Amino acid sequence: MTGDFLTATEIVKGIRAGSLSPVAVVEACLARIADTDSALRAWVHLDSDGALKTARALEAEARAGRFRGPLHGVPVGIKDIYHVAGMVTTAGAGAFAHERPQTDATTVARLRAAGAVILGKTATTEFAYADPAETRNPWNLEHTPGGSSSGSAAAVAAGMIPLALGSQTVGSVLRPAAYCGVVGLKPTHGRISTAGVIPLAWSLDHVGIFARSVEDTALTLSVLAGHDPADGFSAAVPTADYLGVLARSGPPPRLGIPRRLFGDKASPETSAHLEAIAAAFAKAGASVEEVTPPPSAEAIHDAGQLVMRVEAAAYHRDRFARHRDAYRPKIRGLLEEGLAITGVEYVRAQQARRRFREEMGPILERHDALLMPVAPTPAPKGLTWTGDPGLCAPWSFSGLPAIALPSGLVQDGLPLSIQLVAGAFAEDGLLGVARWCEAALGFTATPSLKAV
Repeated sequence: MTGDFLTATEIVKGIRAGSLSPVAVVEACLARIADTDSALRAWVHLDSDGALKTARALEAEARAGRFRGPLHGVPVGIKDIYHVAGMVTTAGAGAFAHERPQTDATTVARLRAAGAVILGKTATTEFAYADPAETRNPWNLEHTPGGSSSGSAAAVAAGMIPLALGSQTVGSVLRPAAYCGVVGLKPTHGRISTAGVIPLAWSLDHVGIFARSVEDTALTLSVLAGHDPADGFSAAVPTADYLGVLARSGPPPRLGIPRRLFGDKASPETSAHLEAIAAAFAKAGASVEEVTPPPSAEAIHDAGQLVMRVEAAAYHRDRFARHRDAYRPKIRGLLEEGLAITGVEYVRAQQARRRFREEMGPILERHDALLMPVAPTPAPKGLTWTGDPGLCAPWSFSGLPAIALPSGLVQDGLPLSIQLVAGAFAEDGLLGVARWCEAALGFTATPSLKAV
């Protein structure tokens, strides 16, 4: 394996061509982790022996011309709210919450069946909420990597692994992806099964993907997408050819900019960057126009926050009654608030969510994607806060698919990112737009892992 930043697609091609060995790929990842994770703290459990054992079996199969699936030999990191058979699930919390699963989450099982190597568990904020993990940002160790999927984003950005799984309830995939300068996809709610994943809020939780390219993201989605009877929120909606859409050439995209959703929230630097990117896309042939969000947009943030509080309280109620003082402050406050909310308020909040999604439908039908920032600023300095998820919230709370693409660097070297949003279950179209934008952006920078 040459270099620390090979994409999953490059690894797959090399293994199939015989120029790369699954064992050498895993060894290179483990060496990179050994060199950098004492500073980065992206991992909570590394299964070196198990990963090398799997890699040796995959190497023997590859030599015999047998390949388990499209991710044969690709190492993957798993956010530590996912159950992985034989590994403790800590959820970023104390021992009172640890679980020892005997079976894999559906997503982990699908990765294994596709030939992926599960390298270990990546750090998460406590119960995927707001109390930070110890992980640092690989671009600047004094800055947050975001959350709650802190370790997954940082590990991919630092060249430790080409792929990782995270989750998003508000902004926990796209925001860390933006802060760490990688691609982050949150598909439509229900597109990927959450069975075997510790919930924060069932009707808001999304499985998400961290990768180094849009092509890698499409490759991984092709493995993970699809209905799962074990997940009550899993959608029985046909999947698409997510890789095939990237190979098809078409006209430049029609992009809409919902400035009212971010104009008074984004910093001047972030807003100027977004406008410069929009102008560059227009020059490259894209249609770019402002769109007006529907009236229901004004209520979506409060509605989603209320739903999250109630559903988190419902999941944690019994454990919280026994271990209240063991919970960290932010998740404890969330649960206390959730337990005090009435059923009437919860139902009205769910109605507000549905109304926003319905009203967004016609707007999204007129555009291939919406374009806006992922976060108000680059990664904030300090490790006591994971950053503002508010610009991701409308799409998490409505369940609509969104993707973050690294789009530049600010003067102090931290990455900036754009967010693209599409209609429900239109991940194929979203990925096609993202691939066009990725080519136009031409972002290739990688972090040096040095504190500034």
